[in-house]
Amino acid sequence: MSTSVARGVLVTGTDTGVGKSVASVALVHALRARGLRALGMKPVAAGCETTPQGLRNEDALALQAAAGDPRPAYEDVNPWALPEPTAPQLAARSAGARVSMPPIRMAYGRLADGADAVVVEGAGGWLSPLADGIEHADLAHALGLPVLLVVGLRLGCLSHARLSARAISADGCRLMGWVGCAVDPAFGRRDEYLDLLRAALAVPCLGVVPHVDPLPHPGALALHLGAAAEAVANA
Repeated sequence: MSTSVARGVLVTGTDTGVGKSVASVALVHALRARGLRALGMKPVAAGCETTPQGLRNEDALALQAAAGDPRPAYEDVNPWALPEPTAPQLAARSAGARVSMPPIRMAYGRLADGADAVVVEGAGGWLSPLADGIEHADLAHALGLPVLLVVGLRLGCLSHARLSARAISADGCRLMGWVGCAVDPAFGRRDEYLDLLRAALAVPCLGVVPHVDPLPHPGALALHLGAAAEAVANA
């Protein structure tokens, strides 16, 4: 594995569909706006399409593109690409793949060698296994990364955020902060819930990504994650 000291962060979510991918791509752009060479990584991606270049995942491609030029190799951004859009464990079984940590560590090392910071996007929520026998905590420990929690701002988010924060801490990982993501445009009490989350969570809010439809260029959303970028840059 690389001996690089590139800074990095593991981005997890309170659940699936909470804006984790949008936040991860925007964070890469926010780090680049600070003058850092920032790269993104999605170690395990389920829901990949067959292309002439091989299996490709939409979220992983967005992270690859966020790096600008030169782009990192797709195989380093997404070392485990699985076709079926389901839980990674089931997708791996369907593909006859046995997901393991060594290719992830090696790919991360290659990315870190050419970067100032690496944003690693998980899969689903914190307690959604990445593979049989591999938890998000294992990934954070293996790569030596703090954790950034994305909270989907919708009914139920307070409980999900508190449970996730407790689980991350119980797993011996460092939760550096959280980001709110307005995934439900009809959620009328967003600001009140943000106040509740700030009071309930022991770590700082490092940004709030608004709901925008259609999504603008990720660089525009990066404006909302300046505090998160600063926290990663100073980690």
